Amino acid sequence: MAGVLGAERVWVETFTGLRLDQFGRLLRAVRERGGEGCGWGRPWRLPLPERVLLVAVYYRTNLTMRQLAPLFGISSVTVCRVIQRLGPLLALEPVRTPQQAADRLWIVDGTLGPVRDRTVGTSSRNYRFSANVQVIVDADTRLVIATARPVPGTTADAKAWRESGLAEPCQGVTVLGDGAYINTGLIVPHRKRPGRPLLKGEEEDNAAHRKVRARVEHVIGRMKNHKILRDCRQHGNGLHHAVQAVAHMHNLALTA
Repeated sequence: MAGVLGAERVWVETFTGLRLDQFGRLLRAVRERGGEGCGWGRPWRLPLPERVLLVAVYYRTNLTMRQLAPLFGISSVTVCRVIQRLGPLLALEPVRTPQQAADRLWIVDGTLGPVRDRTVGTSSRNYRFSANVQVIVDADTRLVIATARPVPGTTADAKAWRESGLAEPCQGVTVLGDGAYINTGLIVPHRKRPGRPLLKGEEEDNAAHRKVRARVEHVIGRMKNHKILRDCRQHGNGLHHAVQAVAHMHNLALTA
């Protein structure tokens, strides 16, 4: 049976949130990373653009593989193979320290991503098995700079940051975090101490800090329009690949 969806403008813009030229840039990145070859077994039934569309639709809608199969006219087993093969190739480019690092302002925050894999997540404060994902955002452009590999959801943000390896590419860049990142070298709000209220200047600093740091929460909220981040059924590295791909698509959607 022929599929319903194809890599055409109406389907791309409806199901991925990307314009056709932005989807073309995503497709070009996948092709340059070796997505054209099948790697093993028989050749793919779907051309590369439709396979990339399939993965993008999966991350955006979180439909099951049985639901995606008739939409693309392939079996659910093939859908699984396509996602496992191309999912890592949609990832965000590795972070690079900008040339004018001193002039940049980045913001970091952690978010909980519900997962089904008990080896990745733990029962956390939202009463679900979740993983903690650290996200760095550029304060000016709202682009995602980098995301860390997920850690169990009960991990404190400060510990997750230290273990993420993201501190090294942030050398020389001013990075803001909330009060959970105390003693990490990041710019955090002033804390009240027992019997000592905040000074007026400290309250003003905290208000300005909150106003800027809210941008990372807005970005994470937009990323979670991709429903894979609200209930990830993938095991192993599935959540990590999904976050990386969603961050890449988020950045493409913000660029002209």
